[in-house]
Amino acid sequence: MSLYALLRNNQSPTEHDVEEAFDGNLCRCTGYRPILDAAQTFSVKPSPQSACGNSKENGGAGCCMDNGGSGGCGGGGAKLDSDQPIKRFTPPGFIEYNPDTELIFPPSLKKHDFKPLAFGNKRKTWYRPVTLEQLLEIKSAYPNAKIIGGSTETQIEIKFKALQYPISVFVGDIPELRQYTFKEDHLEIGGNIILTDLENVCQEAIKHYGEARGQIFHAIHKQLKYFAGRQIRNVGTPAGNLVTASPISDLNPVFLASDAVLVAKALGKEIEIPMADFFTRYRRTALPADAILASIRIPTTQQKNEFFRAYKQAKRKDDDIAIVTAALKIRLSDVGVIQDCNLVYGGLAPMTVAAKKANAYLTGKKFAELETLEGAMNALEQDFDLQFGVPGGMASYRKSLALSFFYRFYHEIMLELGSDSGNVDKEAVSELERELSTGFEDKEAAAAYVQETVGKSNPHVAAMNQVTGEARYTDDIPPQKNELYGCLVLSTKAHAKLKSVDYLAALEMPGVIDYVDKNDMPNPKANRWGAPHFEEMFFAEDMIYTTGQPIGLILATSATRAAEAARAVKVEYEELPAIYTIEEAIEKDSFFNYFREIKKGDPEEAFKNSDYTFTGVARMGGQEHFYLETNATIAIPKPEDGEIEIFSSTQNPNEAQVYAAQVCNVQANKVVVRVKRMGGGFGGKESRSIQLSSILALAAQKTRRPVRCMLTREEDMVTSGQRHPFLGRWKVGVNKDGKIQALDLDVFNNAGWSWDLSGAVCERAMSHSDGCYLIPNIHVRGRLCKTNTMSNTAFRGFGGPQGMFIAESYMEEVADRLGMPVEKFREINFYKPEEQTHFNQPLTDWHVPLMYKQVQEETQYDARRAAITKFNDEHKWRKRGLALIPTKFGISFTALWFNQAGALVHIYHDGSILVAHGGTEMGQGLHTKMTMIAAQALQVPLESVHISETATNTVANSSATAASASSDLNGYAIYNACAQLNERLAPYRAKLGPDATMKELAHAAYFDRVNLSAQGFYKTPEIGYTWGANTGKMFFYFTQGVTAAEVEVDTLTGTWTCARADIKMDVGRSINPAIDYGQIQGAFVQGLGLFTMEESLWLRNGPMAGNLFTRGPGAYKIPGFRDIPQVFNVSLLKDVEWKDLRTIQRSRGVGEPPLFMGSAVFFAIRDALKAARRQYGVEAKVGVDGKEDGLLRLESPATPERIRLACVDPIMQRSRVVAKEGEKSWFIAI
Repeated sequence: MSLYALLRNNQSPTEHDVEEAFDGNLCRCTGYRPILDAAQTFSVKPSPQSACGNSKENGGAGCCMDNGGSGGCGGGGAKLDSDQPIKRFTPPGFIEYNPDTELIFPPSLKKHDFKPLAFGNKRKTWYRPVTLEQLLEIKSAYPNAKIIGGSTETQIEIKFKALQYPISVFVGDIPELRQYTFKEDHLEIGGNIILTDLENVCQEAIKHYGEARGQIFHAIHKQLKYFAGRQIRNVGTPAGNLVTASPISDLNPVFLASDAVLVAKALGKEIEIPMADFFTRYRRTALPADAILASIRIPTTQQKNEFFRAYKQAKRKDDDIAIVTAALKIRLSDVGVIQDCNLVYGGLAPMTVAAKKANAYLTGKKFAELETLEGAMNALEQDFDLQFGVPGGMASYRKSLALSFFYRFYHEIMLELGSDSGNVDKEAVSELERELSTGFEDKEAAAAYVQETVGKSNPHVAAMNQVTGEARYTDDIPPQKNELYGCLVLSTKAHAKLKSVDYLAALEMPGVIDYVDKNDMPNPKANRWGAPHFEEMFFAEDMIYTTGQPIGLILATSATRAAEAARAVKVEYEELPAIYTIEEAIEKDSFFNYFREIKKGDPEEAFKNSDYTFTGVARMGGQEHFYLETNATIAIPKPEDGEIEIFSSTQNPNEAQVYAAQVCNVQANKVVVRVKRMGGGFGGKESRSIQLSSILALAAQKTRRPVRCMLTREEDMVTSGQRHPFLGRWKVGVNKDGKIQALDLDVFNNAGWSWDLSGAVCERAMSHSDGCYLIPNIHVRGRLCKTNTMSNTAFRGFGGPQGMFIAESYMEEVADRLGMPVEKFREINFYKPEEQTHFNQPLTDWHVPLMYKQVQEETQYDARRAAITKFNDEHKWRKRGLALIPTKFGISFTALWFNQAGALVHIYHDGSILVAHGGTEMGQGLHTKMTMIAAQALQVPLESVHISETATNTVANSSATAASASSDLNGYAIYNACAQLNERLAPYRAKLGPDATMKELAHAAYFDRVNLSAQGFYKTPEIGYTWGANTGKMFFYFTQGVTAAEVEVDTLTGTWTCARADIKMDVGRSINPAIDYGQIQGAFVQGLGLFTMEESLWLRNGPMAGNLFTRGPGAYKIPGFRDIPQVFNVSLLKDVEWKDLRTIQRSRGVGEPPLFMGSAVFFAIRDALKAARRQYGVEAKVGVDGKEDGLLRLESPATPERIRLACVDPIMQRSRVVAKEGEKSWFIAI
């Protein structure tokens, strides 16, 4: 839709236009690269300047050609080709895109005469005035009426804060509020001009007033570039932004610093409000109740000696709210004395504020003197003397940004003034810009083994349905007759006794039908779920163990009514002390009754004989799944025999069936669970989806009516669990030659309040804590921390990334303390073929050392390392980093019994084939690979094979679609069924000849009464590991990979960009390279999010203490289109033999293994930060193991805050806020 909107508005978009069009879109599956590749086929070739991320048209400081250079940044460049068609590539079977054939906008609507509207009832009334006078009359009569422009903030208030506005007034159709006028000394804009139009007006204003007088409009345009996403900018307005009075607004500091004047109008009067007087306190303004904000007068800057700049820092570059934002203005006399200044900041106080002490100090000072800069920095420290526990957290980081923004501003103005003194820090001026992203895939990777179907890059079988919106997900199923909508009543306390629940008021509300809770269970045991110990409750009983724990379910005739009634349920608690973090759990000895260990060799003796012994702690946070389709279920009771049909977005239909049968007190054969597809799962719908589907099954049985529920994003995030946070305490014995002798490691994971799958996650982390390195003497121990967060669960990688992160962390830190390049240290310690892991499994088909060498050669790694060293020596605030990270990921469920699969294959009279198997489709392309395997096995065209859905009545007792093993398991089961059918059809192939169609074969076999259905089965051979004894084969094989990543960091702010990533994966003989490339790119970007930006935070104090703060896209940031590597290359290992790989088609599982490759970006950031610290004499001391050893200890995720705090420059050092005794941070990061 975003691309279509772009093309309707611009038939010749540049490459930059295309990339910018997606700044309000998020995707969790693809890694964005294929979307951009497809979208760029609509773009026209750029001019040399527009290809440059620094060009002014792209919002940068200026391309070399903008600034008078010639030849472009790369020298030369293509010219815009006016003869180029709108579409550079049209796939076979597609109609050529031609803008002339598009539907035109209906002329009758263009001529539509807007008239005032009023409609509603006693509860809610809407007005739509079409003139300013009508609006003022309504506002006079209803001073408390809610004025709606774009409704971007109002909808959040209604949906998430449950605010009610009985009278609302839509002002989007009043022309007077959308006009703009260029006056002699100011631009006047209507308060309701949309932000997209304001961008264009600012560009026009710069042309009208000139560069010098239009600096404020430059600043507004720059801020708008990263203001939310395009969809929001298309409806949002400056008046709405102002009256919302957000303390972190991107625009408000600009209006305040520029001394803009707001023109408010009420019936019969006009009021001018200076911006300096507009904000009164947190979220409050001086706008009279009966007035509206009609227009904004934005002054121009002077022709000379006046300077204006704006800055913003957020967690994510695009579509993100600011952490700190600033607009800084200074006016000088002809002799360089500051006549007037206004330094304004957002994000440092309860409202947008001017730095009063800094402004007072600067006025009258000579700008170019170094003392002026130092004095202003001192004054800013006093203006923003934040406390450690300041609301919003990040005290040190926010304070450092206030100083850094001014530092950047000061030197930018000094440079503009042409100062030739040595005091100008030229490097501080430019901000980090990224180039347009490109990428390469090796299209010939499967050439050596491609067959008629298998090995080809066939499109995803549902791709067309998904891109056209025709693909049906659970909640798209049309409503049933008498259907009810469920809404969960969730706990709001982290740990408490449940004293009472009063739902009578809710039942009396219109449309509310029933309430379901623990008392509706057939017996107390039915309320228990969650292997292995069944300690979790579907509905809370006497105790609350976490926020978001289900207490009951409201049933109503609409989702809105159900939600309203759920809020009306009164719950009384007696609060108890809560535990959130791993460190708290260790301190208070809060563990589940679980202990695992792997021991090999004699670590104690090895430590005695090692040249060095180093210790450390590796720490990483969790991660929200953020699948685009939240958990959804429809439960339909049947009139006979207690049967029930369940449509669920689950990775685990079998378990959904088992627990639905339990809560309904029927046999499993009465329950059918059906899954067409999911909009993403990533492990989050493996076990946690069972909670919703079981509760709805009980509700449907109780009411004898169909029940539907799709969780809101907020509900899903607070109930469904996350990736487990991990902490590893390690001790490594190593010799001077770099050979590791011993590892002693304690692994702790934050399980949350219940077991769920935490034990298995911990086991996999332990089994992957060796990384790719031979450690002859090793002792690893694992514990599960019991806390009062939601129950953490499976997530792509399932503990593997956490274990490997611990491994790479000790590799990095030990290498630093040996004074050895970490790349060499890794190479010295790599496993060799057939060497045994710490769980005594030989490594066969071991290709990591080969890929490590290939990636270095293919990416000119050594030359780039030398270039980066030179760059870092020459640059003060910009630092580049490089990392080369390997991975090995064991494929098999660690629970032996899950390594099995069934399939059912039918051949019909017409030669078409229907396949059913136990795996579920969640966008990963499983059904695509399975149809290819069936088509290849039965020697039929791919279009002859169809998979309808996954259902428990076609394939029983299926394992969850997880562990990257689904293609292996289900593929072989399908192959097994096809082999049976081929055996039955063999006589007919011989009789009818090799050219006989499947239709002819099936027809002949049917008339001979031959069974044309076959059930296939497969179980993974040889595996079966015994814990404690450390014997048996844990994994069937290992998927391997190596990634090189390069980053550039702006150490002044903590901003970074990934300049390049090169991924090489060994996936064996790929069944479908296109699907595998998509999985690799998607996993890498999800891993990049895990290790650099996705941070879950809980509130420590206040009425919402213990609640998840990052409960939606507003606060929780996953990577966007402009967070992917600028150069994003992926290749598959080829030209090798896989002697020991005995999987279907000799392919390897690919869903989870590439995720850890995203950590290469984290370690590249760490590499850049080492250079930044070395500049100030802080680096690891060789051979020293202690707290003050200069070693960089970086936690994951490496957010901009953590990056900046790891720096040791004077600005950061003076910004550090130390906690007073007993003072704690505002947020809890678990």
